Amino acid sequence: MKKMLFLTAVILMMGVFIFASGVANPDTIIEETTGTIPSLDPAWCYDTASVEAVSQMYDNLIQYDGTSLKNYLPMISTNVPSVKDGTILDNGKTYVFHIRKGVKFHNGDILTPEDVKYSFERLLVLDRSGGAAWMIAEALFPTIDGNYVDSITQWAEKFAGAKWKDMFDENKTLKPQYKDAMVKTFELMDKDFEINGDTLIIHLPHPYPPFLSMLAHYAGWTSVEDKKWAIKNGAWPGTAENWWKYNNPTREKDPLYSIENGSGPFMLDRWTRGREIVFKRFDGYWNTPAKVKYAIIKRVPEFTTRKLDLQRGNADIIYVPEQYMSQVEKMDGVRVLKGFPTLEIVSGFFNFNVNAKGKSLIGSGKLDGNGIPPDFFSDINVRKAFEYLFPYEKYINEVWNGEGMIPNSCIPKGLLGYSEDVPSYDYNLQKATEYFKKAYNGELWKKGFKFTIVYNTGNQQRRLACEMIKFYARKINPKFQISVASELWASYLDDVFAGRLPFFVMGWTADYPDAYDFAQPFLSSFGTYGAFLGKNFKKLAKKEFNPLIVASMKTSIPEERAQLYKELATKAHDYAVELYMIQPFGHHVERTWVKGWYYNPMSLMAGLDFYKLSK
Repeated sequence: MKKMLFLTAVILMMGVFIFASGVANPDTIIEETTGTIPSLDPAWCYDTASVEAVSQMYDNLIQYDGTSLKNYLPMISTNVPSVKDGTILDNGKTYVFHIRKGVKFHNGDILTPEDVKYSFERLLVLDRSGGAAWMIAEALFPTIDGNYVDSITQWAEKFAGAKWKDMFDENKTLKPQYKDAMVKTFELMDKDFEINGDTLIIHLPHPYPPFLSMLAHYAGWTSVEDKKWAIKNGAWPGTAENWWKYNNPTREKDPLYSIENGSGPFMLDRWTRGREIVFKRFDGYWNTPAKVKYAIIKRVPEFTTRKLDLQRGNADIIYVPEQYMSQVEKMDGVRVLKGFPTLEIVSGFFNFNVNAKGKSLIGSGKLDGNGIPPDFFSDINVRKAFEYLFPYEKYINEVWNGEGMIPNSCIPKGLLGYSEDVPSYDYNLQKATEYFKKAYNGELWKKGFKFTIVYNTGNQQRRLACEMIKFYARKINPKFQISVASELWASYLDDVFAGRLPFFVMGWTADYPDAYDFAQPFLSSFGTYGAFLGKNFKKLAKKEFNPLIVASMKTSIPEERAQLYKELATKAHDYAVELYMIQPFGHHVERTWVKGWYYNPMSLMAGLDFYKLSK
């Protein structure tokens, strides 16, 4: 007992000494957040937690120039390709990268252009369900019937003349007659890459304006991997033979999901899954070594615990939800930075043709006061009524503590293509009433409606958005009955993509800083959201939105692209296709002894850059 008391006293004295020196743990930066890291494999990662971890250990070809989203600096490549210096050629279809010599991976292997090529091809081969490979696939594969290809499997099906699942027997073995199609698919991908000494040349089949931005640091999925090390550890061997066996594995069967061998400034020290990950400085880094020896990301779900750790100096940086900001803003020794526009849009989505099979959220399915017809939101008057029904400022001020702005489209402020001239809707119950009375030739106003809107369990900001819609609809007309329900995330996604939800709220954050990354998922007939908003939405999108989206990718002239996105945003407003609720502001909370943090919209969403931090 005396020994324990003595040790406790020593620990307390050490704490006093540390704070007497002014800084706790001067060689370590500790972040406390809520996210769980699923994987450390760059080709797998597509979530914020994984990207943050991967970005400490792996480098990309290029990186953002500080706070800029438009200017880049070299990283693994010693040049940033440009038309001016002749390293972007063929009207934007050829990119030339001079690969840095002498770069070491953490195990001592020397990085070569072959490693860069392998990293791109492995991403396309792995092509895990719900992953990031679609972006690179769109750029590197030729289109099919005029549409971008989002998966390597689409070209395999094209060559085979068969569906992917039909190309395999009951034991998941490739049927012999489809071997040639698989080899042709690999060759189609492989011919995009040319290595000439220390130079990697990438040949795109078509211009793809945001290509460079997809290669910049914080896009963890385009990080550079060590080919020799990856193959040694059971990853795809880099050949046409059997590449399909490595396609879309489960996370645990991905051999690289829990190990790493990057060339970044930190290497993995230890990973306690679900709790913390510890990085150790890599002293063999090609650039100046990191300023701190260790970087730690801890998962601490409870805000109260995170707040106390920040206050005591046990954490240097913590995640603070908007509703708790007032608890840290006046804390001694703490710096709060806020008001940074994020590249994120939170929107309400109208389903133009609800799938009522199996689970009906539309009541009777008729306009009889006890339900709504499946094509309820195909009526533009209904959509415009809901646009004017929503209390935008109240939602931002009361739910987000004022940390956001009202968007006028799905394109965030800060990106090329955003325009102040695009109109936006405002809260106006008189106008909402007018449009409700116009809908269905006045029958809607007389009979009323009844349906259910759903949010994902635990997301209080989305719940309150739904509750506000429910409240103001009933305020306009007591016959307007909306129920609010919640679903666990997996079930919620299933219902969204099955088209069962009449109205739902979701957000989209930038994969890369280009308006196409928002226009395509929101407004395209084959977009992440648009594809599941019903046949009437698809019909409208094919006529009004798709041509503008496609045109925006066929020119690299910024002014032309900006004008196309402005026209697209204006049409989306005029047709009232989606209810844009908020472009949130970001914030950052740290101890005042932390140095080196800066705001870049991509890093703000992808996590910290520990390499730049010190105490």
